[in-house]
Amino acid sequence: IASAMSAANFLTTFSSLKSIGQSVDRILPTVWSVVFTAFLLLLSLPVITSVLLMVFLDRHYNTMFFESSNSGDPVLYQHLFWFFGHPEVYILILPAFGIISLIISCYGSKEVFGNQTMILAMASIALLGCLVWAHHMYTSGLEADTRAFFTTTTILIALPTGNKIFNWVCTVQGMDSVKSIGIVMMSILFIVNFVIGGTTGVILGNAGVDVSLHDTLYVVGHFHFVLSIGAIIGLLSFIIFIQRLLMCTIFSNKIVLFIIPIFMSAVFLTFIPMHFLGFTPLPRRIPDYPDEMWGWN
Repeated sequence: IASAMSAANFLTTFSSLKSIGQSVDRILPTVWSVVFTAFLLLLSLPVITSVLLMVFLDRHYNTMFFESSNSGDPVLYQHLFWFFGHPEVYILILPAFGIISLIISCYGSKEVFGNQTMILAMASIALLGCLVWAHHMYTSGLEADTRAFFTTTTILIALPTGNKIFNWVCTVQGMDSVKSIGIVMMSILFIVNFVIGGTTGVILGNAGVDVSLHDTLYVVGHFHFVLSIGAIIGLLSFIIFIQRLLMCTIFSNKIVLFIIPIFMSAVFLTFIPMHFLGFTPLPRRIPDYPDEMWGWN
């Protein structure tokens, strides 16, 4: 309820910008990222609320929504859960996109290259993100044409994502001078991590490949690169960015530049081996593994 009310509040505030003479094409990508996040929240939260209510009724009041022995459908639970679960990924990462765009724009003293296409890319990601939930369910017995549809829409997300990467790289490359090299390097670290995570995600988007890699450590490595580490870097970058506004102090560039290689080394040493282990394939959530996998582990 709190998330839905916050999302409605953000959308209402955004709609009022027109009344103060703010044209839509001049609104920052950061603001648009919050708007698209609010849209996804309002779309997906009622679904997860409904499915949790149905699970509660099944367990305590003998309804049969998901009970297969009594004409229920457990796969319906998967569909409903992932209809919320996959937009949730973009709910977490879209604000980070806006933060990175703001930081690069601010410290580069220029607009993000292709500002309008950046906004369009985030809109496309938000829209397509609502249509690809079943790529988590390729092994649940989906029909061939259904798998083909979700494979296509999943891989299509690579287009607006690649557009964003292109815009960020062109903006950084075109900087004449940088006011704070530390926070810009944090943004570059975000881009590098997201490129790695996005590339591995395109591989998983193919239904034929995903059947082999499903529920392996490859999925764990991909997910942490594209979302967990990306969201953390976005949050840390934002904390450094607003420190000067909130505390009237500037975060030391030396500290940031000292942390970045340590952080990158830890991330790469932790999650890159998971991709190779996934190809063996080593399942996730197991306490033991064969001796020949000792090196990567």
